[in-house]
Amino acid sequence: MTFAYQILIHTPVWVWMLFAYLVWQGVQAMQPRTTSIWRMLIVPVVFIAWGVSRIGFGHQDNAWPLVAWIAAALALLPLGVLTPRPFDVDHTTGEIVRPGSAFALIRNLIVFSLQYAVGVISAIDAGDSALAIIAGRAISGATAGYFLGSTIALLVAYRRRRADG
Repeated sequence: MTFAYQILIHTPVWVWMLFAYLVWQGVQAMQPRTTSIWRMLIVPVVFIAWGVSRIGFGHQDNAWPLVAWIAAALALLPLGVLTPRPFDVDHTTGEIVRPGSAFALIRNLIVFSLQYAVGVISAIDAGDSALAIIAGRAISGATAGYFLGSTIALLVAYRRRRADG
């Protein structure tokens, strides 16, 4: 219990604020909603930035962590592109109309948990474990790749639907 407590109290406040925001966004996504394209890009941009922030240029003795990041990003980018969430466009306002779904909440919790675990492992003592560093970079790369792919899919579909109207 003390170990878990230490992890929780040493977690930066911004992480808890991000967690609360991601849960709030996921709960909001469970209801049908109309929103601007720019608001739809907030969560993907946060996860892309979080994934890219863990690349760690110059902080490793070998190239394997970077290779793991790039390979995971390239592996999950197509998944993000090929699994777009359905939406319509209100042609009078240009806003996105989405049906409610638990997908965003589940996705946000999984990705946050994986990124949080990587952060905890790195903070504890990942310096001794090359495998932990490589796995952490792979998770971060996968996160960035998936959300980059889903952002591309969203923007392409939005542009097409706006042109059709």
